[in-house]
Amino acid sequence: MILSISGIVLFGTIAFLFFRRDGLKVSHALVSALFGFYVAGSSIAPSITAGGASLASLIGGIKF
Repeated sequence: MILSISGIVLFGTIAFLFFRRDGLKVSHALVSALFGFYVAGSSIAPSITAGGASLASLIGGIKF
């Protein structure tokens, strides 16, 4: 659950910055959001979730 909320905040911030600075149109943001909802309901959603969790654990395991 924490990973999901962090992802939502991260991608929401990126979308907001694109909207404000790089000329992302509202229609583009709407299409991207609808695409995300459709992908979340598809059969590949568990694979995407597992890939995101794997990437998060890989990044979390990096020692500085």
